[in-house]
Amino acid sequence: MSRSTPVATRPRPKTPSPAAGPLKRYRSSVGKKAVMAVTGAILVLFLIAHAIGNLKVFLGRQDFNHYSHWLRSVGEPAIPHRVFLTALEVVLTVAVLLHIWAAVSLARQARRARPVRYAARPKTHEHRYATHVMRYGGIVIVLFVIWHLLDLTFGAVNPKGGNAQPYDKVIADFDPSRWYITLFYVVAVILVGLHLRHGLFSAVQTLGWGRQRRYPAVRVVADVVAALLVIGFVSVPVMVTIGVLK
Repeated sequence: MSRSTPVATRPRPKTPSPAAGPLKRYRSSVGKKAVMAVTGAILVLFLIAHAIGNLKVFLGRQDFNHYSHWLRSVGEPAIPHRVFLTALEVVLTVAVLLHIWAAVSLARQARRARPVRYAARPKTHEHRYATHVMRYGGIVIVLFVIWHLLDLTFGAVNPKGGNAQPYDKVIADFDPSRWYITLFYVVAVILVGLHLRHGLFSAVQTLGWGRQRRYPAVRVVADVVAALLVIGFVSVPVMVTIGVLK
């Protein structure tokens, strides 16, 4: 009797446990891009609300101060003073940290996947522009947010200090003699706009909210939203510096 040749069989892939599935997706590049998209959407909604609130400064001292104090009393007496604002700050802090973590992790993954640099980089001009805006612009934005909190939120570096009224802190901060603060603010906000412009379009691609044929329209929407936010934020310091707001 002749022995039959054993037939090689492929090993069956291991079935991941239900608990490992979400964690594996979360750690993948697609999962990290989704984290960036979702946290970015949270931050965009905050920027829109924040810009609308900032524009109340044009209604005058009383209206702007009332709005600022209202933020600290939302939900009273059902919830204690400033609890809503504190919860919002916690959510925004977590969103920022997750956004940065996902961005750094994706950059490290990209370097590990291509440890040897190309002799001639095949990246397009648009890709290089987006990379620089998102990477270096993101660093400037983080520094700007820290300064902004120390300045207008806590008053640690504001000429009027932390106990002054919100309207007075804004006027003192962007006084004509402090034109360099206004310049820094404007440059930082423009970088926020460029970061936002690219981020909105990337989020739509990552989350699959739009078909490829609709991408030109998505770009236009991203451009308009970013431009309106930049104009809204920049208008306040510029108007104070040139003396329209006093």
